[in-house]
Amino acid sequence: MRFRQVHLDFHTSEHIMDIGTKFDKAQFQEMLQLGHVDSITVFSKCHHGWAYHPSEANEIHPHLHFDLLGAMIEAAHEIGVKTPVYLSAGLDEKLARHHPDWLFRDKNDQTTWAKGFMVPGYHELCMNSPYLDILVKQVEEVVTRYPVDGLFLDIAGKKSCYCHNCVNAILQEGHDPRDIEAMEALWERTYSNYTKRINGAAHALKPGLPIFHNGGHITRGRRDLAFMNTHLELESLPTGGWGYDHFPLSARYAQQLGMDFLGMTGKFHTTWGEFGGYKHPNALRYETALSIANGARCSVGDQLHPEGWMDPATYELIGAAYREVAEKEPWCTNTNNIADVALLTLEAVGKHHSGEEQAARTSKSDAGAARILLEGHILFDVIDLESDFDRYKVIILPDKVFIDQPLKHKLNAYIQNGGKILATGQSGLQENHTEFAIDLGVRWVEENPYRPDYFKPHFPLKSLGNASFIQYSQGQKVELAGGTELGQREDPYFNRDIFTFCSHQHSPNRGTYGGPGMVEGTGGIYMAWSVFDEYATKGSLSLKESILYALNHLLTDRKTLETDLPAQGVVTLQQQQAEHRYVNHVLYASPVKRGEQVEIIEDIIPVYDIQVTLRLPEPIKRVYLAPQQQEIPFQQTGGTIVYTLPKVECHQMVVLEY
Repeated sequence: MRFRQVHLDFHTSEHIMDIGTKFDKAQFQEMLQLGHVDSITVFSKCHHGWAYHPSEANEIHPHLHFDLLGAMIEAAHEIGVKTPVYLSAGLDEKLARHHPDWLFRDKNDQTTWAKGFMVPGYHELCMNSPYLDILVKQVEEVVTRYPVDGLFLDIAGKKSCYCHNCVNAILQEGHDPRDIEAMEALWERTYSNYTKRINGAAHALKPGLPIFHNGGHITRGRRDLAFMNTHLELESLPTGGWGYDHFPLSARYAQQLGMDFLGMTGKFHTTWGEFGGYKHPNALRYETALSIANGARCSVGDQLHPEGWMDPATYELIGAAYREVAEKEPWCTNTNNIADVALLTLEAVGKHHSGEEQAARTSKSDAGAARILLEGHILFDVIDLESDFDRYKVIILPDKVFIDQPLKHKLNAYIQNGGKILATGQSGLQENHTEFAIDLGVRWVEENPYRPDYFKPHFPLKSLGNASFIQYSQGQKVELAGGTELGQREDPYFNRDIFTFCSHQHSPNRGTYGGPGMVEGTGGIYMAWSVFDEYATKGSLSLKESILYALNHLLTDRKTLETDLPAQGVVTLQQQQAEHRYVNHVLYASPVKRGEQVEIIEDIIPVYDIQVTLRLPEPIKRVYLAPQQQEIPFQQTGGTIVYTLPKVECHQMVVLEY
């Protein structure tokens, strides 16, 4: 995989004339070079269903009169740029109009994407229909006729469909379509059959061809779905609905799967399909740096004008970021992430998200946990139930991780081997929701009837004095069972009700002891509220500092990295074993909200004299800044290395050779 990819959209209505008439080979090449692009995903077929090349398996766009795909591939290959090819898999509006019987349907018999045909928009096709045969032929045609460097099939994934084909298939198997388990099994088979047929057709013609099936998100805990691809492309446009929480969670999961992967952002101010929208160059610099800091390659989404000319402003924007990536590539290949802590996300244990969380592609508990880890500069991975727990010093169970028997055995074995758990809220309880499966030093009593209530820690918070701090999330009443109390719960006078309310929000703290709030047991530390969900929604400083106290307590003398970088900074530590070196990535930028919930990065303020302390098993021979190749002084005492970064402007790599 190349490091500097562009994903070039081209979803073009049949009602637009002069398709590709301003495509110019020299201008196309000039823009790729201006953007420092080394790979560009070009298009065979768009969401409207048209081909952009002569085709027997499809129909060429009615207003395109030459082989645009072939011309782009030839132009790119001539200057050493790779060309994966895009086909819309799930959307084909041309066929949808001819074969509405092939469309996805929800339980109410409505089409997906656009609800019916009297509103503008696309309509998704079901792969459990004759449409799949047509798509396979389209794939075979493009792989046979063109020197493609990969395939990107879009709008793919396991989908919940109640079309007539799916309902009839279930009935023929002797099942009831109202049986959700039977339908789930069918949907799994449908997607598996789709990937097998597409991959098989392509690889029969070109063995080893890179293939990715894009569904907008890599499901944590579903390695089987991930491995239906040859590599991963993590679609994660911060301004396009994914936000800045999504990519770190996805990347910290993807890197440990052992697959090549890239992070896909966009040049747009908002999201896909935007003409004339541009983000600030600093945003793209930061987002591409965040990719390589997490072991990923880079991809930036663009959209070609219907007339086929490449936009100079776009490629100046992309070039500002990719010029820096090109200089940094030698220190970003074949890396593995160093992590002290693992986050076992709700998604990875099969906890379904709410509708709002599904739209955001991550649960609030998972997002809140990742935010605290990033802001606390804790080195972490995101894991699933198949991961090797013993690689980590601490495993976080965020808010609602209920423990079945296999997980109970795995966690207890991990604890016996010296590992520690940080559990919050209902996490750690068995599936009966009333007993803890691991020894966290507490016994569950009941869900606390008071909400909100208060937490009074028995330790000083870093930034706040000795106080009782409001807890808005649902608390759990527990009692000590051999553990050590690190903080207590205190109840308000009463819940806010018709006849019992006080002030504008909630009643004050009564100040009486209400039971343990944070406890350390043999297996780790338990905190009795859904603190990560609350941090995602409220962002309370006391929550973050309480959790970071617990993590630092569990990591005492075992923490790999410490730094005085401000909270909005990001640190990772990647190892290049073949090169005998570690690479410490340090990033700093501060997203702000503009308009209605659009997160943007505009100003990047440099930070100076950032101290980093690392504890590493190897004696370090040399420390220098990359790509500048500027050596910096360091002190080494035993396995502890200390150095100071004179300046961080967006992104800085520090290389430690051993």
